[in-house]
Amino acid sequence: MISNELEKETQPSRREFLSKAGKGGVAAIALAGLMSSSPGIISSKSLSHAKLRPVKLPEDPLFTSAKNLASMIQSKKISSVELTEMYFKRIELVNPQINAVVMLCKERALMEAKMADDMLAKGKSKGPLHGVPVTIKDSIDTAGVVSTGGTMGRKNFIPGEDATVVARLRNAGAIVMGKTNTPEFTLAGTTANLIYGMTSNPYKAGYTPGGSSGGAGSIIASGGSPMDIGSDFGGSIRMPAHYNGIAGLKPTTGRVPRTGHIVDYGGIFDTYQVLGPLARWVEDLAYILPIISGPDQIDAAIHPVPLEDPSKVDLKKLKYAWHIDIGSAEKCTPETIKAVQGVADMLKDGKFVITNDAPVKIIQEAEKVRSELGMADGRAWVRRLVERSGTKTTHPLLGLSPGPAGVASAARFTELVENLDASRSKMLQWLESYDIVISPVMASPAKPNPDNFDPKPRDPASYGFVGIYNMTGWPSAVVRAGVSPEGLPIGVQIIGRPWQEHVVLAVASFIESQTGGWQPPLALNEIITGGK
Repeated sequence: MISNELEKETQPSRREFLSKAGKGGVAAIALAGLMSSSPGIISSKSLSHAKLRPVKLPEDPLFTSAKNLASMIQSKKISSVELTEMYFKRIELVNPQINAVVMLCKERALMEAKMADDMLAKGKSKGPLHGVPVTIKDSIDTAGVVSTGGTMGRKNFIPGEDATVVARLRNAGAIVMGKTNTPEFTLAGTTANLIYGMTSNPYKAGYTPGGSSGGAGSIIASGGSPMDIGSDFGGSIRMPAHYNGIAGLKPTTGRVPRTGHIVDYGGIFDTYQVLGPLARWVEDLAYILPIISGPDQIDAAIHPVPLEDPSKVDLKKLKYAWHIDIGSAEKCTPETIKAVQGVADMLKDGKFVITNDAPVKIIQEAEKVRSELGMADGRAWVRRLVERSGTKTTHPLLGLSPGPAGVASAARFTELVENLDASRSKMLQWLESYDIVISPVMASPAKPNPDNFDPKPRDPASYGFVGIYNMTGWPSAVVRAGVSPEGLPIGVQIIGRPWQEHVVLAVASFIESQTGGWQPPLALNEIITGGK
């Protein structure tokens, strides 16, 4: 167990780098050079002639993959100390603009980086992430480092041990630099709380990075961290991946333990909650997933299902479905339609078997059930979270008010649970005809952060493209595939059958190789360089 003295070190560090807003702190990275060497968004016409190949990754340590960084450390092209210091300087540079990293543990991280370098000098390695610096979402416990979950009752809470996923990352050699912002209890699509305030999208100032893993998505997109762990209760990994132009994976429910997350395991919504990786590049999703997967003998819903190799997947033997309209009130923007249509056209041009098909009626029925069930107990399950955390004042985003239907009767509640399972069965029967489903993530790219917060909880049906797959528990990934006229990223969602993450990742990697994947946030670069 790490001493609580660490908390004294982390708080001044945070104040120190936040006080440097507008001062830069280090020389700006030459993003123009990165852009000229990075693949761009390819038209569907040119995609028909593209070969199956991985995306070309940047060489710059701030923008390449965590897997590449691990290789660079192992081959001694860069030391862990050099790399960790480089990422801290990047955080110092970009964070005043986006407020994504809310707590640093700089002294400990640099100490662990030195230990990693010393181990390597002796020919020893902790594992596949040896010496690689990472960030962790603030809803996930980190031993010795303040972990608030965005709620006032835990403002000074210092866990005595790491969450299972954090322990596994650290055992694999990862070095935790700090924590990333989250809405209170992770239960909102906008990243803001009463402790740390609001996080911004690096591609357009004042716009949302999504939620609840918005801090993670924003700092990864900005080059301040190669990877993070997100949680996804109704789109909280996939929405920030979409809004920030990075890659994210919601694994199958039952793949990754939730132990040590502020909304952990158990209860009527157990199927919904999943932890998974966020990174700039798809190869990192495949690299990190085996590290964090498997039973921990605490979270009773986790199963020892083997992971398969994405590189062994024959993409042309798969059957694909794609759709845009699922009957939602909020219609997709033209650019969102173009991104999804472009991926569908790419697959068609490549002679892949793809069908325009959506189980609209089933999804609409399921969304009604999911929406009503989420409010059926009058938000009592959320109030229990508040009480357990000792929180007296909550953020309006949390939405503690019951829904318009009020509290359901016991008979109605059990009926809703039965209807939910029936919807899962109907969705599974529809999926029997396909291996992969391509869809939007959200109906639009990122929107402006709200000036005022509606105290009423948002209707879960507004997250229809993503929330339906929390209900089913299926794996789904997001990769950047387009851009709005304002320069905001647009992702597409790749959904697969239960336990078929390797298939989802293989398709995501292929799409990334054609579209170019992550692109640097030039708007942020202009701010931190003064337009130079």
